[in-house]
Amino acid sequence: MNSGQKSGQLDPEIAALMGIAPESKEVPPAFTALFVDEKAANKASSEEADLSKKSFEAIKKFEEARKPFFSDKDYYKKLLSGEGEISKKVHQLLSQFITAKDPKDKSIYRSRLMPAFWDLGAGIAARIGQKLPIPKLLLLRFGILSPTLISKEQRDVISRIVFKKDIKEPVHYQDEWLLQIARGSINPSATDEVKQVKKNEDQKTRDRIEKMRGQRQAELSLLQNKIVQLEEFEANLLNQAQCILKHQSRADFGGLKDAYTPEQKEAITQVSTSLRNLTNLDRDIKSAYSNLEEMDSKLAELAEKTDRGEAASSVDRSTVINEFNSIRQMSKLCVGRQGNHFPILLKQYIHANIREIATRENVIDVMARVEELDPLLFYRTFKGQTNRIVPHVLLLPNYGETGICWEPFERFNRASSRGRIAIPLYPKEVKEAVTAALADLRWQIAKEKAQHYWMEEGITGRYYQWFSERKLKGDVRDSFIRDYILWITKESQATQKLDREVRGIFWRQMPFPQKIKDNLKNRGFVYNELYKKDDNISRSDGY
Repeated sequence: MNSGQKSGQLDPEIAALMGIAPESKEVPPAFTALFVDEKAANKASSEEADLSKKSFEAIKKFEEARKPFFSDKDYYKKLLSGEGEISKKVHQLLSQFITAKDPKDKSIYRSRLMPAFWDLGAGIAARIGQKLPIPKLLLLRFGILSPTLISKEQRDVISRIVFKKDIKEPVHYQDEWLLQIARGSINPSATDEVKQVKKNEDQKTRDRIEKMRGQRQAELSLLQNKIVQLEEFEANLLNQAQCILKHQSRADFGGLKDAYTPEQKEAITQVSTSLRNLTNLDRDIKSAYSNLEEMDSKLAELAEKTDRGEAASSVDRSTVINEFNSIRQMSKLCVGRQGNHFPILLKQYIHANIREIATRENVIDVMARVEELDPLLFYRTFKGQTNRIVPHVLLLPNYGETGICWEPFERFNRASSRGRIAIPLYPKEVKEAVTAALADLRWQIAKEKAQHYWMEEGITGRYYQWFSERKLKGDVRDSFIRDYILWITKESQATQKLDREVRGIFWRQMPFPQKIKDNLKNRGFVYNELYKKDDNISRSDGY
């Protein structure tokens, strides 16, 4: 940086180059107006799956009133200040990139600017637990280095994106995600590329907590099944008792009660069986409650231990930086080899329409629509208990074309942990990017469920066998994702795009709701045949 910047002013030529606006009378919003940073809120936002929810709530607002994010004349300076040598490097490379006329020179500066920007972002991310200025947060959330790199209309769109998280769904912008990682509310993303030599005690404790949460959820699921059985036996006992108590009368002896009928005698026999079953279930339920109480006690001790660790130490910078590096890998996967990997928001690469940006509200809206067509999308069965578990969704500020599934669930908790998917904030088409991520999640969960037999069993097995028989080239998972997108976007509307056999696999393994099937049967011979086959199978032994 030059001396002008050190004194609080940008070099006039660079300021003109960057198009820094004159001072505005609008006052930027205070940090506390946009964020809740109390410890109580931290504990309340641990992002555990709510197993009672069966669907997404309808989005009430897709945008809000314009916020004066970009009215600060010192926006660019505040973003770079306090970042050390990397800020000087980014500023120099950005200036060279903007002023370069020769395409070759511009390409050189572009390639140098990209890693420098990521280094700048890592430095800011490492301090995410602090109250960072709005420009630094917007860099992490939206990839904005300078407001002048995007148009006035685009700045207006971004300033109208709902900023504060009021929706109780696990959909996070990048800065929110890093903050949850820093607080320990969410475990770091699993990765094979970053090997930790040793874990600190706090991370080991969090791993133990997550593993015990999984065990607790499994125990709770078994308890719920036992209680359902208990209620069924109690209902049967009540019916049996009512049967026994309803005597016929003997009119020839003045209406006296008759002896037990054969049905009543059978009910008496069943009562003894029901009582025995109830006694056994009661023993199992008491044992389950005892196990849960013991687990809750241990979890409380471990939570208290992590609380003491948090009080005694600052945010673990290395954990956050490692997570930021994992996010960088996610971003690469979203963009793909041939995509645009430039990490800085530029006006020529984004839409000036809020509905064409993968905002939290837009993504949840698409997820809800996909779930309507694939009702079992988020359901996961573990040890006989099936629950709806929506994955963590990380919104990444990149120009990717497709969403990805990073992990279907956490290693230590398959019962109730959320998986995590990543979706580009600026895709070509929001619905397709979100659907691709959900297709990837679908594939990976099914593959993990089948384990070593994934090429033989379930939807992955049937699809793999079709893929192999056709001798198709490429990645079978990528093929599945493309076909799933067609299944949701085209086939649900009776537009035939899939191979006949693939359509049959999806129809049986990922069936549409009955009302969609009822509609499709009248809109094409192939759907009518599948519908008839369903009817025939329902009268036999199943698929």
